[in-house]
Amino acid sequence: MKTGSAAIASLALILAATFPALSAPARQPAVPPAIAAAVADPLRPAEDRPRDPLRKPAEVVAFAGVKPGDTVAEFLPGRGYFTRILAKAVGPAGHVYAIVPQSQAQRPGGLDAINAIAAAYPNVTVVPVDLTTFTLPTKVDVAWTSENYHDLHNGPTANPVAFDRAVFAALKPGGVFYIEDHSAPGTGVTATNTLHRIDPAAVISEVTSAGFRLEARSDLLANPADPHTARVFDPAIQGHTDKFAFRFRKPK
Repeated sequence: MKTGSAAIASLALILAATFPALSAPARQPAVPPAIAAAVADPLRPAEDRPRDPLRKPAEVVAFAGVKPGDTVAEFLPGRGYFTRILAKAVGPAGHVYAIVPQSQAQRPGGLDAINAIAAAYPNVTVVPVDLTTFTLPTKVDVAWTSENYHDLHNGPTANPVAFDRAVFAALKPGGVFYIEDHSAPGTGVTATNTLHRIDPAAVISEVTSAGFRLEARSDLLANPADPHTARVFDPAIQGHTDKFAFRFRKPK
């Protein structure tokens, strides 16, 4: 019986054979005007803009299918690189829940950065939660996590299975779960705390086990030159890691 990384690698082959349309990256949709305007928003900090050529925010938000009027749950928003863009993209008729763990909320000043964003964008609400048992005030159209799904495997209370199930419950039928993260093919979940990367096949296995369907993947953030062996904070690769982008959908 195969275990660990071997089992995950086998699963990736099975998924590619079962869903041949997913064995190649999805065609990138055109960037809608609302998303282009959100990326051009003058309220975005000057320090965020130099990151745009590598992070490709307009293209990945379009790939995720975010549109005006949507309600988005953004998990672990950090300093809000995408929070501001998502808030503008969904517009005044939409809403963004910036979901942070209770442990962050309990640290002195832990919410200062994200609270400042919520003060500047009226359609952003900061929601401290237990990431394994959370509920939201309303069902959402899009769940979003960028560069931090691997972190859900780290720490003494890590429970990514429970997180995926909670996300599934939080989404409307037909809703999207967008995940992008630093890639470590063939490692399963063994590199999440050391390299701060994760095997794309492990993500597919976990998320589809929660009931989601993998609808599309994108190579927008791919870097074939990344050897996948360095920590993402290593100056030799930081900002240039090979990343995957997946769009999962909750069945209707």
